[in-house]
Amino acid sequence: MNGKAVQTIVRKDLKVVFQNKGVSIPLIVVPVIALIAAPWVARLVPMLGYLATTDAAWLDNLIQRLPGVQAALAGYDEVQMFVVALLVYLLAPLYVALPLMVALTIACDSFAGEKERKTLEALLYTPTTDWELLLGKLLSAWLPALGVAWGGFLLYTVMANLAAWPVMDRLFFPTTMWVILAVWVAPAAAGLGLGAMVLISSRARTVQEAYQLGGMVVLPIILLFAGQILGVMYFSTWLVALLGLLIWVIDAALLWFGRRGFRRSKLATQM
Repeated sequence: MNGKAVQTIVRKDLKVVFQNKGVSIPLIVVPVIALIAAPWVARLVPMLGYLATTDAAWLDNLIQRLPGVQAALAGYDEVQMFVVALLVYLLAPLYVALPLMVALTIACDSFAGEKERKTLEALLYTPTTDWELLLGKLLSAWLPALGVAWGGFLLYTVMANLAAWPVMDRLFFPTTMWVILAVWVAPAAAGLGLGAMVLISSRARTVQEAYQLGGMVVLPIILLFAGQILGVMYFSTWLVALLGLLIWVIDAALLWFGRRGFRRSKLATQM
């Protein structure tokens, strides 16, 4: 395999992405705002006294429905339980969604964007194999998503501890579950988004069409978030590890099908 050729494809794609302000700015601003704002919202709600009414009843119901959460929150007072439940458990699916969305956004531009810019023909005639071309496209979406996942984890760790310090009076974050989430699940989630999206994008005519089709990949994350809100499940350590394993298996299947079915001759007929 020609590693230099793969690196050239990655550098070229990343250059195109970051030169497009309409794409690059949301990729940076949205995760930063979400990961900074969420801890301070969790801190402000108890300070405003709202926890004494609706949130208290909701939190009690959630704890009663999920014995695992009840054990994890044992020893905390009511305000501390609200902060930990929100920052550690309820926002975990949001964190997983960030690298997935970054990968989707970049990957949808992988081939559909090349078609719109009329640069696909030149790319297809570069001296690379089909696998090198596909791998370059995959890495150009996965690496930025990985950077957002790990950079976002560090940022969220700092913000969560700063915002909750007056309530917790100690460093309480990250938990073991969140470390597994960042190291094991987030990279897999990014791989899930780009694996599906590159396959879709290679067949779609426009970026908009590719993004509309790829948006379905986000549905499982939405279901996870809804499951936690409704008290159907919670992100325990073992569940997070199992979820990561499942996503990696799906990633491997997508990669296998993508490599098997990817042919630049097919792309050439779609130009």
